[in-house]
Amino acid sequence: MKKVLFSMLWIVVLFSFLAASNGDQEKKIVYPQTKKVDVVDDYHGTQVADPYRWLEDDNAPEVKAWVEEQNRVTFGYLNGIACRPGIAKRLDELFNYPRYSAPFRVGAYYFFAKNDGLQNQSVIYFQKGLDGEAQVFIDPNTLSTDGTVRVGLLGESQDDRYMAILRSEAGSDWGEIRVMEIASRRELPDRLRWVKFSGAGWSGDGFFYCRYDEPKAGEELKGKNENQKVYFHRLGETQEQDTLVFADPQHPLRYYGVWVSEDKRFLLLSVSEGTHGSELRFRDLSRKDDPFHVLCPGFEFDYDAVDNSGDTFLVHTNDGAPNYRVVAIDGANPARENWRTVIAEKTEVLRGVGSAGTKLFCHYLKDVTTRVTQHDLAGKLEREIVLPGLGSAGGFGGKKEDKALFYTFTSFNYPPVIFHYDIASGESKLFRKSEAKFNPDDYEVRQVFYRSKDGTRVPMFIVHRKGLKRDGNNPLYLYAYGGFNASMAPGFNAGNLVFLENGGVYAVANIRGGGEYGEAWHKAGMLEKKQNVFDDFIAAGEYLIAEKYTRAGKLAISGASNGGLLVGAVMTQRPDLFQVALPAVGVMDMLRFHKFTVGWGWAVEYGSSDKPEQFKYLHAYSPLHNLKPGVSYPATLVTTADHDDRVVPAHSFKFIAALQERHTGENPVLIRIETRSGHGSSNLRKAIEIAADTWAFVFKNLGMDCR
Repeated sequence: MKKVLFSMLWIVVLFSFLAASNGDQEKKIVYPQTKKVDVVDDYHGTQVADPYRWLEDDNAPEVKAWVEEQNRVTFGYLNGIACRPGIAKRLDELFNYPRYSAPFRVGAYYFFAKNDGLQNQSVIYFQKGLDGEAQVFIDPNTLSTDGTVRVGLLGESQDDRYMAILRSEAGSDWGEIRVMEIASRRELPDRLRWVKFSGAGWSGDGFFYCRYDEPKAGEELKGKNENQKVYFHRLGETQEQDTLVFADPQHPLRYYGVWVSEDKRFLLLSVSEGTHGSELRFRDLSRKDDPFHVLCPGFEFDYDAVDNSGDTFLVHTNDGAPNYRVVAIDGANPARENWRTVIAEKTEVLRGVGSAGTKLFCHYLKDVTTRVTQHDLAGKLEREIVLPGLGSAGGFGGKKEDKALFYTFTSFNYPPVIFHYDIASGESKLFRKSEAKFNPDDYEVRQVFYRSKDGTRVPMFIVHRKGLKRDGNNPLYLYAYGGFNASMAPGFNAGNLVFLENGGVYAVANIRGGGEYGEAWHKAGMLEKKQNVFDDFIAAGEYLIAEKYTRAGKLAISGASNGGLLVGAVMTQRPDLFQVALPAVGVMDMLRFHKFTVGWGWAVEYGSSDKPEQFKYLHAYSPLHNLKPGVSYPATLVTTADHDDRVVPAHSFKFIAALQERHTGENPVLIRIETRSGHGSSNLRKAIEIAADTWAFVFKNLGMDCR
């Protein structure tokens, strides 16, 4: 009897051990049943079914119920991951250190932002002079119970008395402009609503700004944004009294940006039909009823006014220079043949130009790391600014009378540090050092170059603990963006340390579509050439495997927004190459993206299904339309949010519904839908929670142990 009892106990112990060794999850995931509707669209003779069209109506009760059910399943899975609480705790520790922005001067005051560590929003401070006592100018954490109200500074009045601020809620791109008196910190009664992507160009007793008409009820977060207009608001008046300055009803799908030159003379108007290409106009405010004049005609190239001297404007542009240059344009004779090159195009891409202290500061990228040079207003090189190492620097701007400025430097293993720069001497002094709980000497950063499918040489950064053994068994997290001329330059992210500390390798691929090598690099990954972007990313994964950093079963891929599209596309094209896929707030329906909010502005980058030739290539890679039944896809965690009014959550809803229907295999395919948040996390607590859930999902599905 004792022998039988011992055998039974041993069997129980053995089964318990086997169950534990098989991981945290034992039950097969039962996904919510998502209904299908009979919707078929005709695209130039091609019939395309859209059975999950009903998920586009985020206000519908049945969609809200579907969201709740998907979150119930997802959090049921996440709550069962043993190392998740430890990851969340460690992330709190990693983010709990003071973080500052570089100061900037407004009259006698310096403004800066500071987060004590785990505050939901950074607090905006100001002080008289650099030696004055810092006081709270505005604390966004006091403006809502859940910490999801954000505040940004839009610009000071010309007499430095007032500051325009932009308030937004729950992560939405919609904002409301308000005004504060600086010295007293008193908020004025002015309220300007339905503002999106606008600054405040001050002139006299008011400012110019851009807004849309009030959307229809229920359409605030998904309705198509059209007919943006430019207004002038006079302090003390209501928004209804604002003066219409510019509108173009013949072209409802255009963006506008307005600002006033530092000498207060010109109102500058930037016009664009999307995220690429612009037109630059100006209006002389010293002349009554002066119309807008075209300085740089659109919309083939990009133009950014840097400064002006009298009637001559300095413009940063890729017109005639794919790597950008600075030209001087006489407002009275703006034809191209009259342009004068001030700073010529170089081999390195000129990503931006700032001005301060009657100098120009040129921000170059050399193999994706920053170089900054100082020039006089005639373009003569005065010096290259010595930076602490290879990384990213920013903040070289100010006013003509400034004698000094502040800039920030960072890299993958170099938390942001702020320097005070003397313009006359070129001397940089440490102003504020990071207090991050991190030892950079423990980690190694390498830059490698690999070949894509067509032979193109592509750079990639690889970060890991020193002494890494390249045996093909390391968990690896590969990130990229690949679009909209955006450059993925080195930068510190405390959230990545929880992965690196546990033996992970972090890699960033600088694929085509970005701006790392100028407009040629960008154009090689847009429109009909978008497949190059996916090929570059796939080749990055293949390189990392060939070089034994990892293997397919240990490789996770991640991207957000356009990067979410990237992840969605490559996981459908090469599901065998990746173990984990993390598409965040991605553009997944490439046939309908232009029908929501400001999605129409991306057509210059992607193309539009309204055009027969562009429909063909969009349909060929659209993540939603290329999920195939019977395929085992990577473990997938889609993330989105209910207040994302840039890439509306319908993209992610429809994609996960199709993925759950067609996926075969044991890998979990889930969606995490945040509330009161938008295209990015609306506060730090939500950001940490999302990071904890994402890393827990990665650890679980890459077979990682928490140390």
